[in-house]
Amino acid sequence: MEGISEIDREAQKESFIHNLDGRIKLISAMLIIIYAVSSTSIVILALMELYLLILISISNITPKYAIKRIALIIPFGGLIALIQPFFQPGTVIWTGPFGWLHITDYGLFFGALLLSRMVVAITAIVFLSSSTSMQDLVASAQRLGVPHQLAMLLNLTVRYLFFFYDQLENILNAQSTRCFDIFSNKTSYKWRLRKVGETITMMFLRAFEQGENVYLSMMSRGYSENTRTYRAKTSLDSKDYMFFSGTLLVILSLQLANMFVL
Repeated sequence: MEGISEIDREAQKESFIHNLDGRIKLISAMLIIIYAVSSTSIVILALMELYLLILISISNITPKYAIKRIALIIPFGGLIALIQPFFQPGTVIWTGPFGWLHITDYGLFFGALLLSRMVVAITAIVFLSSSTSMQDLVASAQRLGVPHQLAMLLNLTVRYLFFFYDQLENILNAQSTRCFDIFSNKTSYKWRLRKVGETITMMFLRAFEQGENVYLSMMSRGYSENTRTYRAKTSLDSKDYMFFSGTLLVILSLQLANMFVL
């Protein structure tokens, strides 16, 4: 949960990228991800990754934070890329000691391609989430046509995520002042497991109670299924068009290079 606070701190920084309209950044990130997933050139993906790293540096995002976020997510899908050389057809370039394990040339290429796509997509998501606040992301998605009900659920989820994090922190602090340590071997495992279960139950009850209070508060203020969230009218300015045009130019340039040069 500490990572959520870290993401929020990075998103609250001031830079040229942070001040861009959320819709522009959301569309640009989606275009980059779509192009990365459809690309079949590792060189093109490397150049796209370089462009994203330049954007991250311009955004005043802490390099250590960005690298840590990318490295934390890659292992979840990296395993799929690592096993591709053993399952894809092609010319066998290595055979295992027992003859049943093979590595093919196309398998190596496909594994590297899959990993490259994954790195570019993850970097784009890290760039987007680190340069745009969660509330701004939800509001931008709603302006782009996301259904009202879904946008409301996302908005409430983001709004109360930090609240429940504070509640959990208070519970853990109260337990630590009473010398409770889940990793301590001085108490039985069964007893520690029961205390963890009590903590989860307490969080569930507080979540249920908070949900009821919020719902009653919204109803008392006239909320219904036809209610729409107020959104201040914001128009795109020159820097938004300049950034979006630059991203499109980079994508088109890479595509042309892939067609006629590489």
